[in-house]
Amino acid sequence: MKREFIKTPSNQVSFGFSVGYSELVSAVSGVFILEMKDATTGEILAQIEKKNVITRDTSILAARLFKDHTEPVNGVNMLAVGTGALGAILSPDAPDARQRKLNAEISRKTFANVVFRTSAGAVSSVPTNIVDFVTTFSEAEAVGVLNEMGLLSTKSNLTTEQNYITPYTFPTYDTTVDMTQFDTLVNYITFAPISKPSTAVLTITWRLTF
Repeated sequence: MKREFIKTPSNQVSFGFSVGYSELVSAVSGVFILEMKDATTGEILAQIEKKNVITRDTSILAARLFKDHTEPVNGVNMLAVGTGALGAILSPDAPDARQRKLNAEISRKTFANVVFRTSAGAVSSVPTNIVDFVTTFSEAEAVGVLNEMGLLSTKSNLTTEQNYITPYTFPTYDTTVDMTQFDTLVNYITFAPISKPSTAVLTITWRLTF
């Protein structure tokens, strides 16, 4: 089974000072590409390519980064996977921009590689408006029945530490929360369950176009 992974995304991210939130959400989109292989044979066990939702908190993170490049300390720096997508087991509810955390996170990890790409999909030696964030979970990592994931800008650099808003009940969205004290969920996606065994390697490429 062969699949072309490097494609030019059709949706673009636009962070403009005159752009309102509703316009920002309609203009922003990312794409994630998931591939799971048997660690021994290299057999492809699962493949997904799907668009995701940019959360409301992304606009807050962008404003913070524009205001002061030293706060927050991190931009997008980790990917988290979980087992808590809401809705039917085989067909979870569509992701919602009000999501502020994974419902049942089981693992998070820093990126194995982050690269700029040209509009043609080639790796670029200079900054462009397209960035690929690549994460690899080894055999012993992220084992479970996965059905949700998201990119994070974390308060802590430790992958063992979660700093989500607590308490938080979806779909409420409190605009008075001080996000400098919490992890920011930048993108969120739900998908039909994928069972990640301890014999497989999971590689996820998350592409953002600005």
